[in-house]
Amino acid sequence: MTFYFTGIRSFPKLWKSNPYLGLGPGHAYLSLLLKDCYGIRNYKWFSLKPMSPQNTKAMNLLIAKARYVRKRDEGSNKQVSADSPHLFAAGAAKKRSEMNPQSKDYFRPPVRNIVQLPTKPLNSEEWNKLKEDFKGKTNFENWILSQMVKYHSSIDVAKSVLAWVAANNNGVIGYDLLVKYLYLCVFHKETAEIIDVYEIMKARYKRLESGGYTLLIRGLIHTDRWREALLLLEDLKKVIIPSKMNYNDCIQGALLHQDVNVAWKLHQELLGHDIVPMLETLKAFFDFGKGIKDDEYSNKLQDILLYLRNNQLYPGESFAHSIKTWFESGQCLGCGKTVESIHLSSEEYEFLKERIMRDVIDGGDQYRKTTPQELKRFQNFVKYCPPFDIVIDGLNVAKMFPKARESQVLLDVVSQLAKQNLKVLVLGRKHMLMQNSRWRKDDMEKVQKQASYFFADNISEDDPFLLYATLHSGNHCKFITKDLMRDHKACLPDAKTQRLFFKWQQGHQLAIISRHPGSRITFQHILSYDTVVQTTGDSWHIPYDEDLVERYSYEVPTKWLCLHRKT
Repeated sequence: MTFYFTGIRSFPKLWKSNPYLGLGPGHAYLSLLLKDCYGIRNYKWFSLKPMSPQNTKAMNLLIAKARYVRKRDEGSNKQVSADSPHLFAAGAAKKRSEMNPQSKDYFRPPVRNIVQLPTKPLNSEEWNKLKEDFKGKTNFENWILSQMVKYHSSIDVAKSVLAWVAANNNGVIGYDLLVKYLYLCVFHKETAEIIDVYEIMKARYKRLESGGYTLLIRGLIHTDRWREALLLLEDLKKVIIPSKMNYNDCIQGALLHQDVNVAWKLHQELLGHDIVPMLETLKAFFDFGKGIKDDEYSNKLQDILLYLRNNQLYPGESFAHSIKTWFESGQCLGCGKTVESIHLSSEEYEFLKERIMRDVIDGGDQYRKTTPQELKRFQNFVKYCPPFDIVIDGLNVAKMFPKARESQVLLDVVSQLAKQNLKVLVLGRKHMLMQNSRWRKDDMEKVQKQASYFFADNISEDDPFLLYATLHSGNHCKFITKDLMRDHKACLPDAKTQRLFFKWQQGHQLAIISRHPGSRITFQHILSYDTVVQTTGDSWHIPYDEDLVERYSYEVPTKWLCLHRKT
């Protein structure tokens, strides 16, 4: 029986750490400030903060619109549109509020301060001058960092504020300023800075308010010290019941680091407190479960679906897409069996990473076009950056659409990814920064504002940098290039390693399908299943080549034979 898998888709320190036990004198003010700037709810000393926005992906859903005709008001001849939404339809309240806008005469616009936020680090003299120009009645240091939090200023600018404060205060930074700086570090995923602030807070304070715990937990989950976030959660439990967001961050961290047992334990603990989980938390379990062949895990996901039903919860589009992808991922539509996942196990990933570093990065032929000094400079650059979500071969991507200006193509791709709050690295050559008809300086400045970047010498080879940054960032990181990496695969010493490399490549390389000016970039979905002959004991799934279809060595078949033993 011939079967087509048409339904399978998926996708150093600037201040002294003086010991100080207890909370700083500015703590009561801090709680109020956190509530205003961060949206944190307070429990006496404690406040809880929702952080970054959810990433969303477009998905086509059929939506039925309920129409009704509203009766004319008594004594009125005004006709009401039959397209007016149903009272309980999603978006109806917003439309009603737009039809009856509140008068704005009750509100006075706030008095704007004349001080503008700097866009680059300042020295002490420059900060002193800015403080002299400040006309506000509040503390300047608190005000300026609050504005940086509001507008998500760069870490370097915020760090120069702390250096200036420390120089004027015997090396001591107050708790409230530390928390604001920590917020920026977490927002920008600056893991090294997060750990620095964490060490200072541990040394200076016996306990924190919950806003501080919340930020540290969210920051630590992206580091190798993620389990210390679980210790902070335990500290928080001694005073209050942690928020759904605290549990969400710890669960996300456990799943990110492949500890699914800890994730389910925290989920059950959350439900035990009668707290409704964030939909983002439930979505994470479905995302993790794509391609997993485990009946127990599948049963738990079905329990989540029942939980949504019983509590009348509705997933958003992104969550619904995750549920659909999990349901379809790796499952043969002919016999219902789950096929092998494209994702490497943690052991396979570490093995492949070590081999690529040794045989391709350190032992390959990249030095013909890249000097050891430049590669070392890049390795140091990556070492002090947070893990990336996407690594882009900038020159390769920019040339994908020959009729378009290259800098505009690159900007379109980076902008779309940045809007999803993804940490992006752009790799390029120095000539891309020179103004000409194909590379506009203003386009490249916008790229650099939305992503990290590294521009190598014009003769350098990009691929070693791309492989290094992607592997160094972790198994979640994807990369974008048209290059199929055949030369680098050939550098690997044996068939097993080459096979793992190809499998990893299929699960991590994003392809751009189309670009429409002024519209979105369309990416090709990454398959969730591995295209190899495989068996589950009573069934076989065999990918095969069609007659008259020429397949290259770096391609895989698209048709499958599904064999199922009758009982």
